[in-house]
Amino acid sequence: MKSSLVAAIGVGVAIPAVGLFVRYRRDISAARARLAAVERRVISTQWGAVEYAERGSGDPVLVVHGIFHNCVGGLLSVRDLFPDRRVIAPSRFGYLGSSMPPNATPAAQADALAALLDALGIGEIDVIGLSAGATSALQLALRHPEKVKHLAVLVGNLPGSPTAVVQPSSVKLSNRQLPMWALKTFAPSTMARLVSAVPKEFAMTAADARFVTEFIDSLFPVMPKGYNFDACVSNADVNGYNLEAIRVPTLIVHTKDDQLASHEASQRAAERIPGARFVSLESGGHLMLGQTKIIRDELADFFAERKDRLGEPVAS
Repeated sequence: MKSSLVAAIGVGVAIPAVGLFVRYRRDISAARARLAAVERRVISTQWGAVEYAERGSGDPVLVVHGIFHNCVGGLLSVRDLFPDRRVIAPSRFGYLGSSMPPNATPAAQADALAALLDALGIGEIDVIGLSAGATSALQLALRHPEKVKHLAVLVGNLPGSPTAVVQPSSVKLSNRQLPMWALKTFAPSTMARLVSAVPKEFAMTAADARFVTEFIDSLFPVMPKGYNFDACVSNADVNGYNLEAIRVPTLIVHTKDDQLASHEASQRAAERIPGARFVSLESGGHLMLGQTKIIRDELADFFAERKDRLGEPVAS
């Protein structure tokens, strides 16, 4: 009787475990299929492989993605901002098909981005730095200003932000595929709040909720090498940048209620960059929910300016 009871308990535990494993494999396979549906190309550089994806036609714009993301996520993040432009989104170091070179730095990442532009025959381009991607976008403006027509930083990791610190090594335990999948699967509302970084009182519309779900899906499969580089090297590196030396037209946009990166840090950064324009949005969190039209219009006006004419500092 006792052995039968133990066997029954074992079977009872094993059946849910097997079901969870099947669900996990199914979800990760679906994530890989989403990536496979997007055409991606790779160029070879002295920093290893640099992967990128493109969408649209017209004047090119370079999109530098945030933490946990990749070239496909970069396209998603600006999907509704550039309907009439050629969007080029590389995967940064350690993400998806891009290499993680030894002793990688944001400066080297900027050089690799410049090499990508050279390979594509692009001499000068508008640049978008998103969240953690702001660090290497700023380096591109500092190291290769001749390649940057305009620089726009959206909810960026900037000096003094809570994101601009070296994270403890323990974060490497939480950036693995299984813990992230478990959070997404069994605590979806928590995951949504963490990713969108909106206050608890923020009421998402149905459209907001759909985008957040799509955004969360786009974070998989998880790429620990890229995340570790951002969390333990790249994000904190921005604190030492000489922003006063930036000589390309710069626009910084941030939401007041972003619970992840700092609105105040973005405003201070804009004050340090000569002629930079700062746009303050009332709400929307880290994904700038509900602000698409305002951001699209601001970017269109900004990118229409001549490079040789730095804008007056503006807050709106």
